[in-house]
Amino acid sequence: MKQQQGFTLIEIAIVLVIIGLLLGGVLKGQELITSARVRNMISQQDGIKAAYFGFLDRYRALPGDYNQAVANISGVGTACGTGGNGNGNGQIAAADGEHIMAWDHLSKAGFINGSYTCTGNTTLATGTNPTNPYAMYLVLSYDNIYADPGTAATKHNLKTGNQVPADILVEVDRKVDDGVANRGAFRFSAHTGLTSGTAPTAANCFDGTTGAWIVTGTVETNCGATSLF
Repeated sequence: MKQQQGFTLIEIAIVLVIIGLLLGGVLKGQELITSARVRNMISQQDGIKAAYFGFLDRYRALPGDYNQAVANISGVGTACGTGGNGNGNGQIAAADGEHIMAWDHLSKAGFINGSYTCTGNTTLATGTNPTNPYAMYLVLSYDNIYADPGTAATKHNLKTGNQVPADILVEVDRKVDDGVANRGAFRFSAHTGLTSGTAPTAANCFDGTTGAWIVTGTVETNCGATSLF
């Protein structure tokens, strides 16, 4: 009579242990990637905010809005605003490209790494705006494109750009603010990070009643946020 061949309990146990280790490694790797992206976004936001206030302290004016930039900052581009200058009204507005020119002023003054030159009043592009880890453009401007349970006031704010997964934004929010998408200093923003493209949908990114970021089920990958100043 032919004896049946099979796996012993020890062999099965070893295989299960190996599978468990592999799954644990994959999950840990995903966790490390997520943590790195969160840290990157926080570091980027903090660095630009520090640059914003440093510029304000040095020149007593806002980047992009500074009306003496060409005279006092070497290498500023002259294609936007009034020959490279803002109008000096204390607001980094989209008018005359001040929200794009801000990066020109900040980089040429040495407050941020890289070199950005404003070449058009409305075109966000590589070489004019820095980008987030998902290749969408950051925007520094004076507007009210951010979530608010009431009526959003117009403020200076730094947008992350879109195409950021909600689970990344909730971790950033928890670490730097209150973890709520429509309150506090870090909030959801429907800004696209491009002059054209699909704007994030608020209802897909956070609960309008509680303000909680939606990170259960299918996590929305086209979200965005902003840091209010």
